[in-house]
Amino acid sequence: MRITDREYDSRCEQLAEHLRGRGLTGAVLFDNSYVLYYTGFAFIPTERPAALVVNAAGDRGMFVPRLEREHAQANALVQHVADYPEYPSEHHPMEALARLLDQMGVRDSIGADQDGYPWIFGFRGPTLTELTGTAPERVAAFVEDQMAIKSDAEIALIRESAKWGNLAHVLLQRYTRSGATETEVSRRASTEATLAMLDAIGPLYRAQSMFFQNGAEAGYRGQIGRNAAIPHALANNIVFQEGDILVTGAGAPVWGYNSELERTMVIGQPSAQQRELFAHMVALQDTAFDAMKPGARCSDVDRAVRAYYDAHGLWDYWKHHVGHAIGIRYHEGPFLDVGDDTELAPGMVFTVEPGLYAAGVGGFRHSDTVVVTDEGIDFLTYYPRDLESLTLPV
Repeated sequence: MRITDREYDSRCEQLAEHLRGRGLTGAVLFDNSYVLYYTGFAFIPTERPAALVVNAAGDRGMFVPRLEREHAQANALVQHVADYPEYPSEHHPMEALARLLDQMGVRDSIGADQDGYPWIFGFRGPTLTELTGTAPERVAAFVEDQMAIKSDAEIALIRESAKWGNLAHVLLQRYTRSGATETEVSRRASTEATLAMLDAIGPLYRAQSMFFQNGAEAGYRGQIGRNAAIPHALANNIVFQEGDILVTGAGAPVWGYNSELERTMVIGQPSAQQRELFAHMVALQDTAFDAMKPGARCSDVDRAVRAYYDAHGLWDYWKHHVGHAIGIRYHEGPFLDVGDDTELAPGMVFTVEPGLYAAGVGGFRHSDTVVVTDEGIDFLTYYPRDLESLTLPV
């Protein structure tokens, strides 16, 4: 139920090998999901800069504010931890990063995911170019490609996430009724699913996620009734009514890894238009599943789905691509979109979620998490997809 130290070491050695091949002395990674991927250290980025330094020999060092020092020492699989007092302070924190780089022999030719710590929560500071006198070579694309192919351990964690997301969704559907609010139903379902998960897994459970920190969750994110036609609405304590189309979302962070389960439900007997759009939505998702196989391109999957939109005159209801990769982040690359020609390969994990959005009626979107295999795909989520199973009594 965790990533082993050996796997973290292997990931870092692959990065170090890439750095050596590019003639770089090391790299600085500011993205907290990259830090988690290479060290197992999960933290919430703020205006206080933090970074992982990896040199060409594969040694790792964490650069953190004083308040994170013991946290990093206890949880980051690194050889060095350097800290600074606070931001802002008498001396800029990035000066401490410069000293760590020098200590680890990372100088002259260096790599980085970006040229300096991003301006989070009002942070201001020098870029790496200004700090070191040399512009870093960007290495984020290599990191993203490495993260895209999940190990057996990562897939097992995502599968575990899907299990508890499934339970949360069962409870969400059970408690949803006309007259209730999305807030009370979501909180009840999420709390009960989380407590059941803790009973099963025990005190060893860790979320290690900045996105979802309280265990299994299920809810509606405001996609209720006509608002369901807004793909990324926000929860708004809406009261459920007969006839509402409901677009759900459920998952659970498990040792830093995420899955995604979404379903379209309706309260009461669906109208003819609701039935028609629901059937097209399921067919669109099936079209995507059929197109996903090793060697196919992400763009091929989106083109197959777009052909269905063409054939059935559905473009008025289109709003987004077919899906995206998922893992440590709930959105990762590559993307199932005509603009992404990445080849599908065994170990890639995707959400598959083509949708239809009809103003005045609602949205229709299922999302399932699948892993690419040697033969095609394997479903990590497994909730019913048919309209009968997703029609709620009044």
